[in-house]
Amino acid sequence: MDRLRIALLNAAHAAEDTRRNFEREIDADLVEFQCPEGELPASFEFDGCVVTGSSASVYWDEPWIGQLKEWVGEAVEAGLPFLGVCYGHQLLANVLGGQVEAMGEYEIGYRTIHRTEDTELLDGVDEEFTAFTTHSDRVRRAPPGATVFARNDYGIHGFRKGRVFAVQFHPEYDTTTAETVTEGKDLPEETITAVLEGITEENYQAACEAKQLFDNFLRFVEQVQTVPEAAD
Repeated sequence: MDRLRIALLNAAHAAEDTRRNFEREIDADLVEFQCPEGELPASFEFDGCVVTGSSASVYWDEPWIGQLKEWVGEAVEAGLPFLGVCYGHQLLANVLGGQVEAMGEYEIGYRTIHRTEDTELLDGVDEEFTAFTTHSDRVRRAPPGATVFARNDYGIHGFRKGRVFAVQFHPEYDTTTAETVTEGKDLPEETITAVLEGITEENYQAACEAKQLFDNFLRFVEQVQTVPEAAD
């Protein structure tokens, strides 16, 4: 089979680091579009799509966010498989009729995530697993008809609806990205210090388990190429 062709909808303002992380973890031909600069695919001629993290909020009134939501909604309707990460998780929830809200606090650092339902996206991942998180918005309510498959004390960390998968945590991060993102946050110095102290090789190796979801997503994309989408 030819290599899969995946649209990387890069919503990050630090686009280079985000691109590097996803290129390392996704074994497919990635075609990148820098969404904050107004770039979007001209067609749906891809095997699947990935929506990345961002420092933006999905409820901001910015033209590029509205354009991205419109394109994603049409692509989902066209049957393209999606994987959303962090901001991508929230954007897909919003597009599909869920609710996103500001948390009034940050979840940041290596955290324990709990699987709540079986899903092929997390095949090979333990019932409790470690992942790096950094977000101050969350999905308060998953889209109607979606299955929530991961949570922790901060809320929903994963849902699926049809061919759409989304996770709040960052399985793509390496320690360099985790450190850079943490140092750039406007948080109390003691909080930053505590998070940086937790960015250890041991925690990173524990978090690598969650990287399995990228291969699982590509396997799903391969399968649905020959299978009609089931009704929700």
